[in-house]
Amino acid sequence: MPFIVFADGSANLPQSMLEGITLLPCDYFMDEKPQTYTGNIDDFDAHAYYESLKRGQVVKTSLLNVQLFISHFTPVLEQGLDVVYISMSSNISGTYNAAVIAAKELMQKYTDRFVHIVDSCGCGFGSGLLAVRAAELSKQGLELEEAAAILDAEVPHICQYFTVDDLNYLKRTGRVSGVTARVATVLNIKPILYGNKEGKIVSCATVRAARKLLKCWLKSIMKKEQMLKAKQSAFLTVIV
Repeated sequence: MPFIVFADGSANLPQSMLEGITLLPCDYFMDEKPQTYTGNIDDFDAHAYYESLKRGQVVKTSLLNVQLFISHFTPVLEQGLDVVYISMSSNISGTYNAAVIAAKELMQKYTDRFVHIVDSCGCGFGSGLLAVRAAELSKQGLELEEAAAILDAEVPHICQYFTVDDLNYLKRTGRVSGVTARVATVLNIKPILYGNKEGKIVSCATVRAARKLLKCWLKSIMKKEQMLKAKQSAFLTVIV
């Protein structure tokens, strides 16, 4: 029986890749004014968003709460269908734990249904690719129990590298240490960050010039022998 795939705005997927995926809205505040991101990256003005940050506007995000998951999952379960949700890393957000609580509560009520929460150990397009994979498995007609095992097994093979102009935003949310942010700012260092096996954001390399970032990123990818042997796909996303 097909199952329904859920993800959220952190998946950063364009409309062309959303077939079979239901996105949950993400709320945030821009200078205390509430905003909602529906999840479709094509409808989101990323350039304007990051320019606002550069101008000093304060952005605060909020995790997806238990009630939101219950309200979106319940109609699906009432139709006799199962649910899988691809969550951002449990080590950078409380969203995963909220989804797990909702899943347990719902499976106690709908005892013949299955709700599986995937800890992607990452965030962004890598998590989005897991959601795309989940939608493919559902379209193939796999039972959710089988698909869940496949998705969980693929999590360690999702490798996400990224960099940012200013680490202070990551420091403010506790995603990198204050020491790391201060050193990088003072020395004008561009750190190459990635999600490790525990789903925590750590630095794996540093460069002094933006033009060297791509070369460093490619060098990091080339070290992943398993990716090269399996001829896995690599994607580069850029926000300017």
